[in-house]
Amino acid sequence: MAAAPKPEEISHPPMDQLQGLEYCIDSNPSWGEAIALGFQHYILALGTAVMIPSFLVPLMGGTDGDKVRVVQTLLFVEGINTLLQTLFGTRLPTVIGGSWAFVVPIISIIHDSSLTRITDPQERFLSTMRAIQGALIVASSVQIILGYSQLWAICSRFFSPLGMVPVIALAGFGLFDKGFPVAGQCVEIGVPMFILFVIFSQYLKNFQFRQLPVMERFALIMSITVIWAYAHLLTASGAYKHHPEVTQKHCRTDRANLISTAPWIKIPYPLQWGAPTFDAGHAFGMMAAVLVSLIESTGAYKAASRLASATPPPAHVLSRGIGWQGIGILFSGLFGTATGCTVSIENVGLLGSTRVGSRRVIQISAGFMIFFSLLGKFGALFASIPFPIFAAVYCVLFGLVASVGLSFLQFTNMNSMRNLFIAGVSLFLGLSIPEYFREYTTAAFHGPAHTKAGWFNDFLNTIFLSSPTVALMVSVFLDNTLEYKDSAKDRGMPWWVKFRTFKGDSRNEEFYTLPFNLNRFFPPS
Repeated sequence: MAAAPKPEEISHPPMDQLQGLEYCIDSNPSWGEAIALGFQHYILALGTAVMIPSFLVPLMGGTDGDKVRVVQTLLFVEGINTLLQTLFGTRLPTVIGGSWAFVVPIISIIHDSSLTRITDPQERFLSTMRAIQGALIVASSVQIILGYSQLWAICSRFFSPLGMVPVIALAGFGLFDKGFPVAGQCVEIGVPMFILFVIFSQYLKNFQFRQLPVMERFALIMSITVIWAYAHLLTASGAYKHHPEVTQKHCRTDRANLISTAPWIKIPYPLQWGAPTFDAGHAFGMMAAVLVSLIESTGAYKAASRLASATPPPAHVLSRGIGWQGIGILFSGLFGTATGCTVSIENVGLLGSTRVGSRRVIQISAGFMIFFSLLGKFGALFASIPFPIFAAVYCVLFGLVASVGLSFLQFTNMNSMRNLFIAGVSLFLGLSIPEYFREYTTAAFHGPAHTKAGWFNDFLNTIFLSSPTVALMVSVFLDNTLEYKDSAKDRGMPWWVKFRTFKGDSRNEEFYTLPFNLNRFFPPS
């Protein structure tokens, strides 16, 4: 008769900081390794930075040349925002990239009757860009005010580990339509890329070269190089000659039309497209996207803190980061990036995949973004990697971020019926409601909110198309109204409460203190 297993053999004690990372937030790899890892983060950030303008610029009436300039501007602003966020914001190793949340209000601006009337495509492109810039500049004030006034810190008092699980999990899962549906547009490069990335980063992770696990650290760059060369080979050998135009567009490596139209050197500058135009309706619709970006980033910051082996960011640090992100959206409006900014979820996932959560690596990647956005042709070379290659990697990285969200369940009591109800319902609705809005929009060419007031439609359609936003509304409401007085322990509050204030935990100082002795002027609350 076998002895009954001991309790410690069955359960795993909850851990404040994720173990098993090679480098945490403030420990740095050697300079050579850090530069290579920074370049890898830059390559990954290119996916969204090229996809968003490639989708929006043609709708605005822009040429391939305009598309390249928008991509370069977006990368330049991404680099600046990433540096600001890692130095003065939350100080977490997060890349601040372009955001899909802004697409709904931007498409509504593109279809505005005053702009569609313009017959000359170039004139229409410039007028649309200026209208988007004006809306972004006004809407950025929402995050700036909520962040710097510490209002978001006050709101975050209502968050518990249980309430945050669906938000962080859906920051990853909610992007499921950017994963295999895009990789499947060219299966012959998407699937091999996925398989190769998993083999390199997981199965061969113990392969060492000079005491360095090269396969695990650089799986992304190696698998992209192999599959990109393979895709190039397929293109050059004429494998797609008789395929439909759509397949050629997704699979061929010479269809992006970026390198030929990119200038050798081009420095983006504020108001390069002309003076922004302001419209109250456009700005109000854009504010919904700014709120969505705020909620998605809150989830992403909490995931990044875990993957950087740090403690959860205290409320005022989170709020400070949101304030700087608002300034980032203001820069997006001033420079004209055709979209706002948010934390790049895929780069948060890469912290986990490489097991390097170092802040310096992300700052180096910001340097690469700025450098290559000025050297047009070189930047365009990397930017012409086919989208299915990026999407295959997203399948792994978005899933990783989602599972970090689920890992917060370890601080809650999952034998409580109340907790099971809240976690299940908010996860389900967070996926189901945006899917309804997406299907409705595809069928009817407009969202379920379709009144005479365009700004109202944009507001509702943007909010409910975002999985983390719906999940936050449902989970925080249920968590703070259902038997919340008797369930503090079940919700994980005793663990969470010490990370709310800066002085609540001695480790906060190590992770979140401002550089250059700035804490003297901005004392933490």
